[in-house]
Amino acid sequence: MYYNERIAWIRDCRSISQKEMAEKIGIKQQQYARYEKGINVMPVIYLKPICEILNVSADYIIGLSEEPKRK
Repeated sequence: MYYNERIAWIRDCRSISQKEMAEKIGIKQQQYARYEKGINVMPVIYLKPICEILNVSADYIIGLSEEPKRK
């Protein structure tokens, strides 16, 4: 699973919309959707806020861990 798929999956599990995520990280929903779909590469500056919002580790997002919980 790629990082964008992990972000989309965990966001759905947390019942957070793309619009809510985009607002929380300060971008437009269309831009966020393009990152999740893999159309555009997400800048690394969004990794930390996404991890904080979704309460997951960066290791999980980038595929270094199969455990989504932060330690």
